[in-house]
Amino acid sequence: MSKDMRRNYRISLLALLALGLASTAGLAAAEGEWTMTGRTYDLQRFSPLEKINAKNVANLQAAWTFSTGVLRGHEGNPLVIGNVMYVHSAFPNIVFALDLTKPGAPMIWKHVPAQPADTIPVACCDVVNRGLAYHPSGKLFIELLAGDLLALDAKTGKQLWRTKNADYKEGSTMTNAPIVIKNIVIAGISGGEFGVRGRVTAYDVNSGQEAWRAYSTGPDSEVKIGPDFITNYPSHKGKDLGVSTWQGEEWKRGGGTTWGWYSYDPELNLFYYSTGNPGTWNPDQRPGDNKWSMTIFARNPETGMARWAYQMTPHDEWDYDGVNENILVSLPVGGQTVKALVHFDRNGFGYTLDRTNGKVLVAQPYGPGVNWASSVDLKTGVPVKNPKFGTTAKNNTEKICPAAIGYKDQQPAAFSPRTNLFYVPTNNICMDYEGVEVKYAVGQPYVGAIVRMYPGPGGNRGRFIAWDASKGKVVWEIKEPLAAYGGALATAGGLVFYGTMEGWLKAVDAKSGKELWKFKTPSGIIGNPMTYLGPDGKQYVAVLSGIGGWAGIGVAAGIGAEDPTAGLGALGAFGDAGSFTNQGGVLTVFSLPERVASR
Repeated sequence: MSKDMRRNYRISLLALLALGLASTAGLAAAEGEWTMTGRTYDLQRFSPLEKINAKNVANLQAAWTFSTGVLRGHEGNPLVIGNVMYVHSAFPNIVFALDLTKPGAPMIWKHVPAQPADTIPVACCDVVNRGLAYHPSGKLFIELLAGDLLALDAKTGKQLWRTKNADYKEGSTMTNAPIVIKNIVIAGISGGEFGVRGRVTAYDVNSGQEAWRAYSTGPDSEVKIGPDFITNYPSHKGKDLGVSTWQGEEWKRGGGTTWGWYSYDPELNLFYYSTGNPGTWNPDQRPGDNKWSMTIFARNPETGMARWAYQMTPHDEWDYDGVNENILVSLPVGGQTVKALVHFDRNGFGYTLDRTNGKVLVAQPYGPGVNWASSVDLKTGVPVKNPKFGTTAKNNTEKICPAAIGYKDQQPAAFSPRTNLFYVPTNNICMDYEGVEVKYAVGQPYVGAIVRMYPGPGGNRGRFIAWDASKGKVVWEIKEPLAAYGGALATAGGLVFYGTMEGWLKAVDAKSGKELWKFKTPSGIIGNPMTYLGPDGKQYVAVLSGIGGWAGIGVAAGIGAEDPTAGLGALGAFGDAGSFTNQGGVLTVFSLPERVASR
């Protein structure tokens, strides 16, 4: 596309925005922009840009940087809409607009939302935020840690409305990126370690008024399960399973929080997300399947009604939060092309589901030495657990793989339609786990377990893998000394980018995994690389660095490594992270030098 064509395209797009005619789906299709957290609704994190490619990526160099001024964990990624980049920070969730038409991308505006500092200790695993959402009427949305959903004018940074969605005084916070679908914005909550009750809530983008709310636990009327709900497995059938599969009233503090990533299929008009661990980590206090924690949901975004659900880890005994992203692709499975949903769960299994009905097609371990279950029974949908690695308050269970942090946590995978492979940043951590009797009190931790984590098989604490979701097999892998705790990006240039806890941003060949380039950023990377086309016609790659999150909580919060069970067990595995990196909050943007880019 020539410079004039790009200029005319942007003028046309801005005209559509002014008329209110551009849809979010259409906006996401602009190849040089990045208008939502995964670039497109399917969360593939794939860019069709190919000016930076396997032949020239070795020449990539830093073009400019930007400091957020915040020194806690920086997850998520910027958005690029037109000639403006929007950047967010960890608490206090500052939002910046940067002018890409000028050297060094100076600030257009900066919005610092007022939030109480006593929110900070309520956040379980650092005060992170996973990103912004955008509506083509010119609105930006961010979930604030203290519990408010905030709408900003994208042009001026002024607050349009602010709606309370959670209450940090009850242990409920907000860390995930919301999703905009048509004229609603959907937000989730965090706080599974405080005995809160998980939910997703939809709001009108213009007024902030609640449209619907769907809970993870409770009666069908509140989980929004109706007569059109598809059930594939016996364990999913029955009325009010969100109550009957819990003991007494444990469902009211049942966890199942919704702090992960959201995707959407416009053709099926279904939005997909997953729920987290059941409330209290001590499984002895909540016998039963504990539905609908640890569950992938498909819902109608306009009504909130559930179309189907699949519970990956019934009666979770290991804190295998199920909130990881659900990537939507078309894949050949068993000789047929399937509208698939691919999910890399904390429990170590990579799932391929039929996203039209929720039936599991493939479920195989993607991490080494998974031992809590030997397999997933495709007929019942239930994992075949190994009782040797079950947990209880009666004793300390040792050498469980993976650990509570999972073989993959929040760091999102990417998919390339050029290779038909998924690129997955992973952890390689195992653990010892002992349940502890705990009593519920509003706003107080409701954990109920002592966990000690440590390196998994082989001693390397991370892996970056290419995964064939049709077969459930690893195609290639790269071992990392620390966790690959940043997200992945795939491009049409035959490249995959990912970040490490030490702060390396790496580019590897999408087919072979061969390392082609790397750059040491100022702090550990737990954010997600993205790419865009600048006003000058050059392709850029950007990533946030800023160590933190659960894996980096020791550095982010200044916790020493003396107690290996500190940080919910993370210090046992990553207590030395401070030897590799320091705190930070920096956006680094890369491009090819002019002599290379012009070839």
